[in-house]
Amino acid sequence: MDADRLLTAFLGAFLGAAGWLVVGLFIQRQQFARVARNSARAVYFELAVNAIAITLSREHGVFQPLARGTFDRLLPELAALLSMDDLQTVAQAYMGHAGYEQLQRDHGVPAEVRRAILTRGEEQHRAASEVLVRRAFSHEEQARLMPARQANQVGPTAAREVSE
Repeated sequence: MDADRLLTAFLGAFLGAAGWLVVGLFIQRQQFARVARNSARAVYFELAVNAIAITLSREHGVFQPLARGTFDRLLPELAALLSMDDLQTVAQAYMGHAGYEQLQRDHGVPAEVRRAILTRGEEQHRAASEVLVRRAFSHEEQARLMPARQANQVGPTAAREVSE
């Protein structure tokens, strides 16, 4: 076998292996991004359910347990998708669950303190949801989510203003 053919074979093998590696890494990166986006979507819907529970407790005094299993399970994927500030915003919504649970157990908390804590919990859930909407949903999907997001943001004061 002459040197030209041997060099061509080695060059072809090298380029083929390098191409395979680049394509494999690209596909793996796309898959990882898809998993991270889907994880953020799942956490978004968990936050939405929790926000509804907090609103019910603030407006009617009915306390439902808040979920956090999806967040706990998918935190590594969220950490890969979100910036530190965005991840902190999402995590703060879940950190507020301790205060919610304390209000659920302790009925001696004054009504104005209870309302302030629950209002802050709603705000944290809303901010975390907005972060996830920006990062996990396309513009078209955001437009389809808009009516539900607006309905969740209408509080008792805004509802009274709309009805008047």
